[in-house]
Amino acid sequence: MIQTFLITVLVEGVVVLVYSISRRKPVIPILLTSLMGNLLTQSLLWIALTFSFRHYLVALVITEIIIWGIESLLFHVIRANQLNLNEAALLSLAMNGTSLALGWSLPV
Repeated sequence: MIQTFLITVLVEGVVVLVYSISRRKPVIPILLTSLMGNLLTQSLLWIALTFSFRHYLVALVITEIIIWGIESLLFHVIRANQLNLNEAALLSLAMNGTSLALGWSLPV
């Protein structure tokens, strides 16, 4: 679990850096929000997958959608991020899509 958390934070941190720099958004607040969000949502993901191991893919898809929503709201409501709801949702989708795709291909 710790290994996947660290990989997720690293991968999503790179996405945050690219997004923030390319869109001229504040890097540090968005990185901190990403880290805070991952502490919450990775726990949620592991709980869901542990209790729904017989329906792994269904649980994964549903939980990832919930995580996308939670992180989008976090990015939006924390004013220091300077993200409207569409920007927050796009960033969260890019982060989670990237880490999910990479995680799917890793033998972790």
